[in-house]
Amino acid sequence: MIDAEKLITASRGAAVPVRIVSKDEAGAKLGAAAAWARAAGFDAAPLSLLLVPGKSGALEAVYVGAPRAGDDPFALGAISSRLPEGRYVFEGDVSSPEAVALGWCTELYKYDPFRPTKPKLVTLVAPKGVNATEIARIANTVFTVRDQVNAPANLFGPDELEKAARALAREHRAAVKVVSGPALARGFPLIHTVGMASTRRPRLIDITWGSPKHPRVTLVGKGVCFDTGGLDIKPSAGMLLMKKDMGGAANILGLAGLVMAARLKLRLRVLIPAVENAIAGDAFRPGDVFRTRKGLTVEIGNTDAEGRLILCDALALADEEKPDLIVDMATLTGAARVALGPDLPPFYTDDDALAADLMRHAAVSNDPLWRLPLWRPYNSLIETPVADINNSGAGGFAGSITAALFLRRFVEQAKAWAHFDIFAWTPNGKPGRPKGGEAQALRAMYALLSERYG
Repeated sequence: MIDAEKLITASRGAAVPVRIVSKDEAGAKLGAAAAWARAAGFDAAPLSLLLVPGKSGALEAVYVGAPRAGDDPFALGAISSRLPEGRYVFEGDVSSPEAVALGWCTELYKYDPFRPTKPKLVTLVAPKGVNATEIARIANTVFTVRDQVNAPANLFGPDELEKAARALAREHRAAVKVVSGPALARGFPLIHTVGMASTRRPRLIDITWGSPKHPRVTLVGKGVCFDTGGLDIKPSAGMLLMKKDMGGAANILGLAGLVMAARLKLRLRVLIPAVENAIAGDAFRPGDVFRTRKGLTVEIGNTDAEGRLILCDALALADEEKPDLIVDMATLTGAARVALGPDLPPFYTDDDALAADLMRHAAVSNDPLWRLPLWRPYNSLIETPVADINNSGAGGFAGSITAALFLRRFVEQAKAWAHFDIFAWTPNGKPGRPKGGEAQALRAMYALLSERYG
């Protein structure tokens, strides 16, 4: 993994200037480079590049066509992948400088442990007002999340997820404990149920950090390290990306690392139920009924709706402390992708102020989110005469909403709760977001926590 600290610097030493030009002003701004531009066919089209050599043949300047209004805020920074190795600085002011700097770094990520390539060191002198250290920290966190989501499931299962959590806890001197075996079956029966058919034992990872005198914030991440769908088995095409079903856990660990590194004034708890949803003779079945940690009974309508089952036990534990805020992230439903696509995760909360803050930070940090409603009448879709609740909505309608309503039943005492139904994957590369595993909701949530508890 490339180190983002090598991709952005606060040092103002020698660097190749990058000059932004629009079509209207290209003639005036290009100056002595105008003839070279004509020869190269450079017309200052949006985000087009002109590399200008000096007398020695070394790169002397770069001209880039001004982005269009409405272009992705990462787009200007994402020219980094099209530049040769070296050190660069934008001349003058740039709009959305933090997004440009972060897009510069995140564009250069590659997941290549099996076909290693030499990282391309294209270093940006941080634009005016940008904290290079913070940008590098965020970018490295994004890289770690991507690495974990991209990793094949045979190399990143519950054991490896636990190791990653323990390493994070050690780095920040946080306390960590893991519940597994008979203790898991007694205290967290649904986490045990989902993972019991796998040879890789299920567990609950529990990290705590910070002063108990500070406001309590608990982060919960879905850690299904591979999802076959269980006895309601997925078709082969549906299983191809199921290594990413622990994307919620990866994003939550990344968020926790940023919180601890910034030493925000909160008491942090991180809960990661880590399982593999496999198939064996002891796999749970459609129609089975189980009692949750909270005491509610759940009828299994579909074994492929397993994420909400492991989350409900973790959320019940989180809620017992009556925290100020519970946040959960999960690659929970295909319905969310049908509704909003892969790039715009929905979130759910009853707290209007929290929702407004999230939408504001999502826009500023270029970490798109959209609020969907906890539409109470749809509770009827997860009712069953057999148990307190069914884990799969009837009829297939409003799948993301019914999943959120299911989880809502397990959060009663927390002052606020937000649930993010993320995809954790970029199916087609975009500026600053190469194809593959992705951090979603992490940066917006970090900005919100920093504002509230910094």
